[in-house]
Amino acid sequence: MNDTPDVVPATNDKSRKVTWGSRFIPARAEAIFDVLANPAKHHLIDGSGSVVAARSGNPERLSLGAKFGMDMKMGFPYKISSTVSAFEENRLIEWHHFGRHKWRYELEPVAGGTRVTESFNYGSSPASALLVLAGYPERHRKSIDETLQRMADHFG
Repeated sequence: MNDTPDVVPATNDKSRKVTWGSRFIPARAEAIFDVLANPAKHHLIDGSGSVVAARSGNPERLSLGAKFGMDMKMGFPYKISSTVSAFEENRLIEWHHFGRHKWRYELEPVAGGTRVTESFNYGSSPASALLVLAGYPERHRKSIDETLQRMADHFG
């Protein structure tokens, strides 16, 4: 196996304004990336409970600069459009919407599977102080843990 623990619970690094967590997933990076790069599959692993479905007109597979829309629900239904801001096939994907905070997935192949690190970077948002006041970093800490658990269950 590897030297790192199978699960690193999500934590909020207030100095960097990033909430992140990591988990060993018993699947190849390519299989995990196929889910992350397909907006129609995001609901399968979403631990926040806010992803309802991909909107029509999305690309089947995301790439750098790709735009995609999702139907969401957080107390009330809404629609959001995001743009892929970082992309390395089978290793890294990141996107943001108008608020400029970023969701990022980093995949590292390890013996028997992949170490997946998910992060929520709220320091990239001009409204980062408001996000903190609204409790998003703490809420996303819990959502990251749940997303990584759902990912492990999906591939387990």
